[in-house]
Amino acid sequence: MVEVIEQALIIGPVIGIGIILGLYELLLIHRDESFRGSHWLGHGTHSVVVMIIALFAVMNTEYFLEITGLISMNIPLISNVLVVRIAIGFILAIKMWGVSSVIKGGGGVKGMHEGLIHILIISILVVAAPYYWPLLKPVLEPVLPGWMLN
Repeated sequence: MVEVIEQALIIGPVIGIGIILGLYELLLIHRDESFRGSHWLGHGTHSVVVMIIALFAVMNTEYFLEITGLISMNIPLISNVLVVRIAIGFILAIKMWGVSSVIKGGGGVKGMHEGLIHILIISILVVAAPYYWPLLKPVLEPVLPGWMLN
């Protein structure tokens, strides 16, 4: 017998929160590293796209585990939705740390890092997105188009 999966992919909130968190990361890295010029636009595009990908993975973790059958296997690290989300946040933190280390900062100095506390804040906001989205949804309903709220 085939199980019916009642969940659907979450896309609208991923895009909305992804843009907000991507721009937040951009502002933090700009403050931490004082870079200028073409790096601003390039890193901005990069940070928003990567944030949307990470949020897509985090907000659709349950859906993915259900369609692959991993959630019913009871494998401690793979079947636990929160553990998978935290792992995604950890990978995102490593990515942000690595990318910020190769950006030329003020005075052309290479290897400046985004502040660790900023990386942790952004990673926690990504991991916690499925939990705070229901609180944000009613506040954003008047501003966002309907497709972004589902």
